[in-house]
Amino acid sequence: MTAGPLVLAVDSGGSGLRAVLAVDGRPRSAPLRSARPVRTGPQGIDAGHFLEQLLPMARALLADAQVTEVPAAAVGAAGMATLGDRLRAELPGALARELGVRRLALAADAVTAYVGALGFRPGAVVAGGTGMIATGTDLVSWRRADGWGHLLGDCGGGAWIGRAGLDAAMRAHDGRRGGSAALLARAEAVFGPAPDLPGLLYPRTDRPAVLASFAPEVAACASAEVADAVAQGVLRRAAAHIVEAAAAVAPRSAQCEVAFTGGLFKMGAPLLDPLAEELARQLPGARRTEAEGDPLLGSVRIATGLLVDGPGLPTDGRMLSSVQTEADDEERVFRAHSSGKSDESDKI
Repeated sequence: MTAGPLVLAVDSGGSGLRAVLAVDGRPRSAPLRSARPVRTGPQGIDAGHFLEQLLPMARALLADAQVTEVPAAAVGAAGMATLGDRLRAELPGALARELGVRRLALAADAVTAYVGALGFRPGAVVAGGTGMIATGTDLVSWRRADGWGHLLGDCGGGAWIGRAGLDAAMRAHDGRRGGSAALLARAEAVFGPAPDLPGLLYPRTDRPAVLASFAPEVAACASAEVADAVAQGVLRRAAAHIVEAAAAVAPRSAQCEVAFTGGLFKMGAPLLDPLAEELARQLPGARRTEAEGDPLLGSVRIATGLLVDGPGLPTDGRMLSSVQTEADDEERVFRAHSSGKSDESDKI
């Protein structure tokens, strides 16, 4: 059986950028990755820094596959929905010129997380790590909830849990209500004396990641072995926030599929048990489904769909857009298939 054409799939997130070639909907090899996240500045995601990281990896992948071009690519990036204007403007031309890409999909990482988890079925997916965002679709339009960052939201995410745990630690240090001696002990073991914590935390530019680094300590204190009531309460509130976001985006169908994906949900029973209770309470008709894969698999699936008529995902100007290049006698012409609207006829 002859394999189909190779496609390029990219996932850019808070821990760096990953790229892989895929064929027939499956990665051809292990992805290449960078250790640095793509910079974000006053004009949004830095397209030059993005290409500076991606192009060497893509060329190495093409050389290993003994090809010089890929006909289709999908890029999923954290911040694409709100900070992706420069990527949408600069990537189509650059990838066509440098890698021969003729069809390109640009997606928010919430969309690639969704497609990696559920494929092309209607439902809701919550992606949780340092932050938290819920995405849902009825295959007509996209809905999102939260994902607004640690200052405005990401309720129930790793940074939220870590901050709530540190708040309880500082309350115990002060002798205020709601404090936890167990969390104070863990905070001082991790960061040092409690009075020094503001000086350690506030100057950091990676405060969300530092806060999220304390979330596993909250889970450890909430475990059956320690059974700290304050830590357990933090994770019950986190679970309530997470399912509340899922309920806000879930299609209104009798048997809606819901999946949870990301490192947040590797905490185990201290988070997963209250999550199951909240799911039964807030979305009693939902059917929980194990995520099939991660956001990079979502990019693979979207890129593969570009080779045919497409999987029927709704597009819009921010969550998911597609660009097709055409050969012209004089030059390549780029045609954007997104007008900022989402309707039944605007799908890839």
